[in-house]
Amino acid sequence: MISEETRNYILQFQRTELTEHYIYESLAKRTSGRNSVVLKKIADDELRHYNKWKEFTGVEIKPSRVAIFLYLLIARIFGITFAIKLMERGEGKSQMNYGKVAEEIPMAKELIKEEIEHEELLIGMIDEERIGYIGSMVLGLNDALVELTGALAGLTFALQNTILVGVAALITGLAASLSMAASEYLSKKSEGSGSPGKAALYTGIAYVITVVILVFPYFIFYYHYLALSFTLINVVIIISIFTFFVSVVKDISFKREFSEMLAISLGIAVVSFMIGVVMRIVFNLEI
Repeated sequence: MISEETRNYILQFQRTELTEHYIYESLAKRTSGRNSVVLKKIADDELRHYNKWKEFTGVEIKPSRVAIFLYLLIARIFGITFAIKLMERGEGKSQMNYGKVAEEIPMAKELIKEEIEHEELLIGMIDEERIGYIGSMVLGLNDALVELTGALAGLTFALQNTILVGVAALITGLAASLSMAASEYLSKKSEGSGSPGKAALYTGIAYVITVVILVFPYFIFYYHYLALSFTLINVVIIISIFTFFVSVVKDISFKREFSEMLAISLGIAVVSFMIGVVMRIVFNLEI
């Protein structure tokens, strides 16, 4: 006989296992080849774990439809690997409850250990193209953030005209994106690793998207310092989203990566702003 508290914990485990079973099963149907086989295997394991926990409660539990919809949507937008690792990260927060259950049900330790080790092994087998080109995306994103944030800060003070700054930055950014994509293509080709064309495409797309987001405020606001302020806010948002994505799929520290990218981008912006001040004074720019 188990306590009411332990029973409630197990009911939560059942709901989680069944919910994840349906998520993995749906993802398996959306993919093909090895990924589909791996995802189907994880889905079957989740259902087996659900049935194991059900032996202690004797209760059928319904899955969380909201969670299923949410994670399938995340998988469609950010990829399967990100959705799965985000889901498993959330599950990891209930580890302390597993420990409490194990005090009453010793076999729970083995079940939990098996689940964690087996799922990590299977998730590591998933092969997703976009994850293989994270390095190229980081290159394009980081280069665009550093170069364009600095250029916008310098041009903002030197020209003090939002349309002129926006046009100049947009031309510079788009030209730089082509240059960066070409450099990545040649780099991958010389290394003989992966697909140079796809690496160049991911680099270029990441660069262009970043350019558009950073320059956009200059075509919306009349006051140049207001436009720059919104651009800097966009920098923080872009770095936050992308760093979180990378930290999840690569299992690295979000705080460290975020702090480093933010410090570099804003540091370059401050230096470039000061250069803009000097250029305006030296050349007596009045626009």
